[in-house]
Amino acid sequence: FAHILHTLCNTHGTRLACVLTTVDLVSLGVGSCVGTGMYVVAGLVAKEMAGPGVILSFVIAAVASILSGVCYAEFGVRVPKTTGSAYTYSYVTVGEFVAFFIGWNLILEYLIGTAAGASALSRVSASRHVSYIFPKCVFHVSCSQTGKGEESYPDLLALVIAVVVTVIVSLGVKNSLGLNNVLNVINLVVWVFIMIAGLFFVDITNWDYGRFLPYGWSGVMQGAATCFYAFIGFDIIATTGEETKSPDTSIPYAITASLVTSALSYSLVSVILTLLVPYNDIDGDAPLMEMFAVHGFQAAKFVVAVGAIAGLTASLLGSLFPMPRVIYAMAGDGLLFRFLGYVSPHTETPVVACIVSGSLAALLALLVSLQDLIEMMSIGTLLAYTLVSVCVLLLRYQPEEEHSGSPINTCGAKNLPSGADGEMLYGTAGEASVFEAGDSDGACISGLKRLLGPRYYTLRMRLGLPGKAERPTPATGRTVTTCVLLLFILAFVMFSAEHAMAGSSWAGIPVLVMAVAATGLVLAILRQPENPRKLPYMAPCVPFVPASAMLVNIYLMLKLSRITWIRFAVWCFAGLLTYFGYGMWNSSLEVRARQEEATASSYQHYNADVDDSFAVDHSSLYPQDDGTQYQGWAAPQECGYQTNSQQHQHQYQYQHPGGREVQYEENYKSYAS
Repeated sequence: FAHILHTLCNTHGTRLACVLTTVDLVSLGVGSCVGTGMYVVAGLVAKEMAGPGVILSFVIAAVASILSGVCYAEFGVRVPKTTGSAYTYSYVTVGEFVAFFIGWNLILEYLIGTAAGASALSRVSASRHVSYIFPKCVFHVSCSQTGKGEESYPDLLALVIAVVVTVIVSLGVKNSLGLNNVLNVINLVVWVFIMIAGLFFVDITNWDYGRFLPYGWSGVMQGAATCFYAFIGFDIIATTGEETKSPDTSIPYAITASLVTSALSYSLVSVILTLLVPYNDIDGDAPLMEMFAVHGFQAAKFVVAVGAIAGLTASLLGSLFPMPRVIYAMAGDGLLFRFLGYVSPHTETPVVACIVSGSLAALLALLVSLQDLIEMMSIGTLLAYTLVSVCVLLLRYQPEEEHSGSPINTCGAKNLPSGADGEMLYGTAGEASVFEAGDSDGACISGLKRLLGPRYYTLRMRLGLPGKAERPTPATGRTVTTCVLLLFILAFVMFSAEHAMAGSSWAGIPVLVMAVAATGLVLAILRQPENPRKLPYMAPCVPFVPASAMLVNIYLMLKLSRITWIRFAVWCFAGLLTYFGYGMWNSSLEVRARQEEATASSYQHYNADVDDSFAVDHSSLYPQDDGTQYQGWAAPQECGYQTNSQQHQHQYQYQHPGGREVQYEENYKSYAS
């Protein structure tokens, strides 16, 4: 066993297969999104939270996802050819601890997403109209209450589904993507059928006054927090950088295409669903299939059943696919057990991480209800997106890296990566993907210039905005860091106060004051100079887009239930125990620091043993700084001695045969430095 474990821990050098194209990434993102969200979440939110207002819930969730998506896209360009998504981005931006926290919550997101996909697929198969496809008498064994809410059996079918998909993902990325593409084609055909067939049964009275928002705007916002689950596909795209042929261009395009396609699909499906069936009559298990059965269109429900099974399977594949890759990245950095980073030389996939993560997801699918799974995954996703937006704000206003290659630490992080990781983040000046800013303006600036005309420059002067020639400094970088942290804390306080004082006559006063303070912080960030370095893709309208993404995500997080926060706190506590008990002491940064400390201590020990009586008389070696050239024992041409009389720190090369003492002085100075 020890030999096997040693082999697993030392095979992380095996690279993942670099085979994915832009089309593959779009297919992966769309397949992950348009599955559980369309066939299950739309009906669940419409029935229990928002009614027909689920359309607005999806729109709000889509806006929040797009704001976060552009931040993810920029990070995908900044850190190409990497695996780990937001974990890797934060690792090279704000340090090890924050990166572990983000990675730990990404694991929660994908773990619960996989379990939710398996549970949703099992739930759809148990529908009375498709039970013949998966007879639940075979898989569902009656027993006592085990966490499935009102249901009286553990969901063994969900467990079997999760295990089967785990095996498929472990067999290789091309096999997984091939199956995913086939399922997406089936899902697309069924979606078109739903749109066309649904038009024949539309009943506009389902949207009569008072029935469109039966739960009010509070229900719409609560539904938006849950609907956000349906847009997690784009961050899955960001985990495939190491397996993508051209990540600096493919990742931004794939993220944009996936979000637009998903938002359009959800909105149109929600319109058809709420126009065909009154919101309180929507079937909670299989809403799209049952809506045709209500109108007597019996053939349609079987077509939708095929699409539901295909869509949910694709969503399940998309949720499980990135989870082993995040674990692989964290294990490679030593923050998780290194044997989890083993990559099979045959399948070129992190097979151990696949097995472990798939087994945990299968256990969750067996015991936890679908609604609890959806809410738990939403909070992890929202937090990860929030921290990504924070990182974009920090990066865009930090100064250039020093000439040594290491980025200037103005974020206050204790454990920043080494220079090699900094190069991975920032790139080099010679790379085609990174170039200095020219005189061209961004789309937002150009639009403002056309809109305001000459008043644009007057507005810049009034606001005190920096000019193009100004560059960020460590002081301005620290100012931005402080403003971002204050904005992050203020957003939590402001939205918590709004929720706690809901219904009070004076509740809006403190919220208004905090909103003004938040606006002031954003303007303070705007007045700082940006880093001039440009990338093939950059988030537009900084700092407004990342700040808006952060505020929207925090607001949606606080709309989730209290029990969800309690469960999330337990998960975070387990993560802290893992980090401080194992990760902090075994991380690559910590191991590297201990090695450097050991090397430095050996040099100091050597210096302490040097006999001072063997010192060299500097007055006989260095020339006097009187403007004359030192001739040495012979002419400069003969000795090869060169000096710069303008510097007090002289540089010299001595080649005299008897110059043993001078050569020793060079070596001694090298060890002392």
